Amino acid sequence: MTRAEMDARGWDLCDIILVTGDAYVDHPAFGPALIGRFLESLGYRVGVIARPDYTSVAAFQVLGAPRLFWGVSAGNLDSNLARLTVMRKIRRDDPYAPGGISGGRPANASIVYTSRVRQAAKGVPVILGGLEASLRRWAYYDYWTDRVRRSILPDAKADLIAYGMAERSVAEIAARLRDGRDLHGIPGTAEMVSQVDSAAGWVELPSFEEVAPPTEEGRAAYARMALQIHQRAGSPETLVQKHGPRWVVVHPPAAPLTPAALDKLYTLPFTRKPHPAYGNNRIPAYDMIRDSITTHRGCYGGCAFCAIGAHQGKTIISRSVAAILDEIKRCSAMPDFHGTISDLGGPTANMYGTSCGRPEGPCARASCLYPEVCSSLKADQRLARDLLVAARKMPGIRHVFVTSGIRFDLLEATGGAEYFDELVRHHICGRLKIAPEHGVPQVLAAMRKPPPEKYRRFVEHWAALQRRHARHDQLNEYYISGHPGCSLADMIELARMLKRMGIRPEQVQDFYPVPLSLAAAMYYTGKDPLTGESVAVARTDREKNLQRALLLCHLPEYHSKAREALREAGRSDLIGRGPEALVPP
Repeated sequence: MTRAEMDARGWDLCDIILVTGDAYVDHPAFGPALIGRFLESLGYRVGVIARPDYTSVAAFQVLGAPRLFWGVSAGNLDSNLARLTVMRKIRRDDPYAPGGISGGRPANASIVYTSRVRQAAKGVPVILGGLEASLRRWAYYDYWTDRVRRSILPDAKADLIAYGMAERSVAEIAARLRDGRDLHGIPGTAEMVSQVDSAAGWVELPSFEEVAPPTEEGRAAYARMALQIHQRAGSPETLVQKHGPRWVVVHPPAAPLTPAALDKLYTLPFTRKPHPAYGNNRIPAYDMIRDSITTHRGCYGGCAFCAIGAHQGKTIISRSVAAILDEIKRCSAMPDFHGTISDLGGPTANMYGTSCGRPEGPCARASCLYPEVCSSLKADQRLARDLLVAARKMPGIRHVFVTSGIRFDLLEATGGAEYFDELVRHHICGRLKIAPEHGVPQVLAAMRKPPPEKYRRFVEHWAALQRRHARHDQLNEYYISGHPGCSLADMIELARMLKRMGIRPEQVQDFYPVPLSLAAAMYYTGKDPLTGESVAVARTDREKNLQRALLLCHLPEYHSKAREALREAGRSDLIGRGPEALVPP
């Protein structure tokens, strides 16, 4: 990260320099560390410029110019969402910054950083990566400007986007540049070209010029684009989209890492600590995950609002039990380890060890769980249970917790009862994260989430296990307010359901239309791209505030807004002190 560190290694220059909007933490839960250590293992000299002063070109010249390429990422988060709340208010903190201090990351960081590295070293290739760029590889609806923008590739003027979990793509890019070859046609990348090969059988999306106008025709074209992208997620097809006289070409995804390759990746020599340059300035995101262990990649939940499947892929790649236990052993040997693994999980903890059972490989179905669990899914939960048992029996380990959350609809699959029993008895630190998101059937359908009956069965099972094992844990339930498809009447029904069940939500998320998600297309077009049916959309800040107030109507500070929402919906009968009332007079 510094010239002094380069000199200590005897380097005159770096082969690759990674630029990130986050503080540098050498822990496998952080993308720049994973990519950096991976490239280092291939023999490349890797530098990192973390959270640079984006107003200064000099801040991007501290390590000189890279011999092969710049790798640019906004960081673990979308840079606009890291700066602003969904209500467009400035955030007071940034969990990926030293001291948690906000303000050091620019809006549209991928574009800004690329501009700076172009100024810092002319002629050096620039490869965009990370979540922000990955989800903007086609034309996309931008919530912050309320318009459709073109692909981030021409806006940033980068050479390529390496999308998704890009180890294979980045390795190929580095090898080609080292050998003096061109960068065309690499799986897992997007590029700009002047002409497309019409004979290649590529799939053409509606052009940027078709989807951009804020008209009925423009929104219809956007919905068609979203449907085509959704139907071909993970397919071996190349998708192209015209942008003026040029084309954005998105090549098929790179093959996922094998379990053995994923095991090897996590054995690289991570220090599991922030860079010492930060001194005593704590990095909140690191404090949360420092003693966590990632068990797998991918998510096949297919939730309409989520970016995990679009970024990591829906194929679950699970590490071996031996490799996970070995990482726990290394973690427990660190001098500041206190005997507790804070999380043993992944995007969804109980997807560990599950896979598609189709002999021909995964299908085009976006979700393996919605509307019902796919009959081809090999979802035996006993593999995840056995991992928990083995982990908690290791020497020096007092507790192994699962804090990354579970899919409660998976617990009805084979072995779910045994897994859940083990989880409740030994692996919950007071709270278990689940994400019902809503409770009204038509809203859950728009979200691509399981029906409320499954949630109610889960809650009954949870309560029974709590009694059986004399536990006093709580459910930490996540809900979304303002999701497309949810009207004020729907939110009132959810609030009534939660009151009947004695549930007071704490984790409420204002809906954010994540680029490349189905829900973003619903929000922008007012229609579900898969069905063509109109959906309710809470568009104004007032509509969003009223929905949020109903979900949090048990809190006094939301009473006034909740009463306003109830009166507007013609449900003043729910204002009062009776058993059915949601808020007092």
